[in-house]
Amino acid sequence: MTSPFGVIVSGRPISTEPQVISETQFAFPIPSQPHFSHIVVFLLPGTTLPDGTAAAVYAQLVGSSEYKLLGAIANEKPSAIFKINNKPGGPAGGGLGDDDAMADDAPQPAIVGSVPNVVLGISLEPAASVLANLEQKKAQDAAASATAGSSLVLTTRREPDAATTKVLAQRIIKNCYDFLTSWGTGDTVPLKAFQAWWTKFEGRLDRDPTFLERSDI
Repeated sequence: MTSPFGVIVSGRPISTEPQVISETQFAFPIPSQPHFSHIVVFLLPGTTLPDGTAAAVYAQLVGSSEYKLLGAIANEKPSAIFKINNKPGGPAGGGLGDDDAMADDAPQPAIVGSVPNVVLGISLEPAASVLANLEQKKAQDAAASATAGSSLVLTTRREPDAATTKVLAQRIIKNCYDFLTSWGTGDTVPLKAFQAWWTKFEGRLDRDPTFLERSDI
């Protein structure tokens, strides 16, 4: 059975002969080295998909048994570029998704010996089902992104430390006391002295916002 699909990895020959799993399922084993980050999937010239179907594109990364949905192509969209995080040491599971532009990787030395494969799977499925799965993937990606953003905010926004707050308060009071006592040795200090300190204190905060956090003040 002839496959209607072609695959391009930057810097490598076009692949048009996948492993035929069934009449509707095809697998393209792609050596994971040299490193690549984008894959182009397209319908071969002169071929069309059956009416009402679309080709869902999946990837199985090295070290994983799971196929993750990348996206899809169809008669209305006969080609697409997908980004895959295939870099060693990258995030677990890799980053998968459509990309608008293909970034050519820099030339790399030839790899000697056995190299594990990234497997690109293409499955002909009802267009409505593919669309629903893509919408679900988009929602899951958005939720994951929001969760990651919230975690970052939580890790960077700390509750005030009581000891730190006390030290800062003591330093403010000392700064004020040192300034006001310079006006004289009496028990009373004119209000304008406090106003002058406040003006000077605000000016220093504007110039050096972290000066109270240093122990040398």
